[in-house]
Amino acid sequence: MQVTSLLAQQDDCADCGHDHGGLQHSHTNMKLWQTLVGLILVLNSFLVEWLSPGMATVGDLSALAGTIVLAYPILLVAFKDLRLGRLSINELVALGVLACAAKGDFRTAGIVAFFMLLGEIIETRTAAGARASIESLVKITPTKARRLVGNKEEEVAASALSVGDVIRIRPGDNIAADGVILTGQGSVNQANITGESLPVDKNPGEQVFAGTVNLNGLLEVKVTKAGQDTTIGRVRELILAAEKTKLPFMRIVDQYIGYYTPLVLVIAALVWAFTGDLDRVISVLIGACPCAFILATPTAMVAALSAAARLGILVKNIADLEAAARITAFVFDKTGTLTTGKLVVSRLNPLAEVAPAELLRLAASTERFSNHPTAKAIVQLAEEAGVPLATVTDFKETAGRGVSALLDSSRLVIGRAAWLRDNGVSGDFLKSVDLDETAGFSLLFVARDGVCIGWFGLQDQTRGEAAEAIKGLQAAGIRRIAMVSGDRKPVAERVAAEIGVPEVVAECLPQDKVEFVKACKAKGYRVAVVGDGVNDAPALAAGDISIAMGAAGSEVAIHSATIALMNNDLRRLPFLVKISRMARNVINQNFLFGILFVVVVLTAGAMGKVHPIMAALLHNVGALIVVFNSARLVRQGEELEPFLKPEAKPEEPGDSGPVTLTPVTA
Repeated sequence: MQVTSLLAQQDDCADCGHDHGGLQHSHTNMKLWQTLVGLILVLNSFLVEWLSPGMATVGDLSALAGTIVLAYPILLVAFKDLRLGRLSINELVALGVLACAAKGDFRTAGIVAFFMLLGEIIETRTAAGARASIESLVKITPTKARRLVGNKEEEVAASALSVGDVIRIRPGDNIAADGVILTGQGSVNQANITGESLPVDKNPGEQVFAGTVNLNGLLEVKVTKAGQDTTIGRVRELILAAEKTKLPFMRIVDQYIGYYTPLVLVIAALVWAFTGDLDRVISVLIGACPCAFILATPTAMVAALSAAARLGILVKNIADLEAAARITAFVFDKTGTLTTGKLVVSRLNPLAEVAPAELLRLAASTERFSNHPTAKAIVQLAEEAGVPLATVTDFKETAGRGVSALLDSSRLVIGRAAWLRDNGVSGDFLKSVDLDETAGFSLLFVARDGVCIGWFGLQDQTRGEAAEAIKGLQAAGIRRIAMVSGDRKPVAERVAAEIGVPEVVAECLPQDKVEFVKACKAKGYRVAVVGDGVNDAPALAAGDISIAMGAAGSEVAIHSATIALMNNDLRRLPFLVKISRMARNVINQNFLFGILFVVVVLTAGAMGKVHPIMAALLHNVGALIVVFNSARLVRQGEELEPFLKPEAKPEEPGDSGPVTLTPVTA
């Protein structure tokens, strides 16, 4: 009998015409054994009447006691409603139970009350299963942490941590706060935050999040955010904010449900006036409880919300989740959205009979002291290739131009062509270049003792899943997909061609992106804007819905969009459209079923075809059908995160020969 708006807060209950907490406020915490005690007393009355017909009074007293135990929570809620001056469906059930008791049929009253309570408990616990998958995200932060004070380790409450503290994370520990690794290496399971099923290797200088699990390695982490300021804390805030919001349809239901109970009472009075059959009146009161109808929308939206949250899709307002079903156009930023935003070495070309491995060793040994993105890309490649680095001296860096250093008594100069010429490097070394910088390649030349010995070609790599995501959106019927970038046209066109984006607009200022989004909307498209949430805030605000990429650890990203992706997996976008449309279909199914169910049971009760006990049973069956139908959404998206055990790769013997690289294409 409970009509619970699963997305409403308890303090909102007094503001609408139906029970948002209903019996949940009064007796959800009532132990199952209390309900069973009432049932045993009622069943005992039947047993006494069957075994000892002469002890009818004892049986009646047992039925009366069972009815009191079972009906007390129902009557209490109805009394509270009346004291607050409102009519809700709780009064319908209370009247039905009282009517049974008034005619002296305590057995029927007890069984009706039992079915209503049992149904309420099952509904609450079943529907709560969907919400529990969300709440599991916010209950994983450990309560203790190992804080380092000097050379000593002390165990403190996680809530006592503050920014700047250093904590030690042992293998198997949950990380108690957001922070940066100072020392140590390890694999961290970030599924609770980003939805990634595979562990992520972490090294000194990289960020870790509260609520994630350190699988191996001993880490010392400097706290950058603690308590509610952590990523998991902000996730909790988003979930709570989403639960407070309602779809327009839900608000309409709240507005008019106050008229429903008086209407049912009028119908019940007419049935009594024309038939004089109290059983029919009771069946009408019980059967008219519109739990299936009321639960249609909130159960589906909570299930969809939990499925999205499990994959790291955080929706601030469930109205935006519903709006995703109507999106017809996607507008993407390029850098940091469709591409990784990080340079990688795409080509390595040695000259002057220098081996590829030697060129990489010289360049990485020199560049490792630089923080420039090109330097980091070369050093990373050397680490992945297992090339040992040498010690350099007299390192010098000129911002924006290049670096120089001494290695094995040779002067190394690394940078653009103009930088090499400024440092006395002669020869027409540009002839060996077969890459076009205007197409998005960055060229880095390496010279030793005034002679160019090779060059590196670097580029911003497209995301591996970007092409699959674009195909998924097209398969979902998205009519317009565009990439709007501030980068040069050749670069934007290359990225678009690699991943299959049909429309490209390049060399755009932020206001140009906004105008493009507005132009799409003016043509009748419902637009979703996807960006990194930093420099795309104006365009994000202009879309019907806005989606921020890689929101984990980014304050700007998590606040600048209506939907935040906690990782950078673009495959979540087709899933977002899919789960939204499925939720809409499930709501329509639930709504239609709920209306028809109430009409059929109410009519059958008025015609005397349904006994009060059967009406109570059917009421709960209808509500459970709606809940189970909605629960189908919870497991959607599991194919995106298969929980496969990573296969151990056998170690290969080191290769001391030349390193040959082939062009990298995403």
